[in-house]
Amino acid sequence: MNKAQLIDAIASDAKITKADAKKALQAVITSTSKALAKGERVALVGFGSFAVSKRAARKGRNPQNGKEIKIPAKKVVKFKAGAELAKKVK
Repeated sequence: MNKAQLIDAIASDAKITKADAKKALQAVITSTSKALAKGERVALVGFGSFAVSKRAARKGRNPQNGKEIKIPAKKVVKFKAGAELAKKVK
């Protein structure tokens, strides 16, 4: 499902216009992004939670020539599915 299909599904399920569904989805994405940028955790009970995690620096290999390279540390976003979502996917 892509963003346009998700907007269509939201509009249909909530019985709102596609324009309103697009605004609502964009608001959720923006709010979630801002919270994660601040290092906060975003938890949606029954759906799951988003959190920022630090990935340590490590050594890797260049697949083209096999030379060892240093991969710098960085922050990554992790998602953990909630119990209800996990049951539905099962």
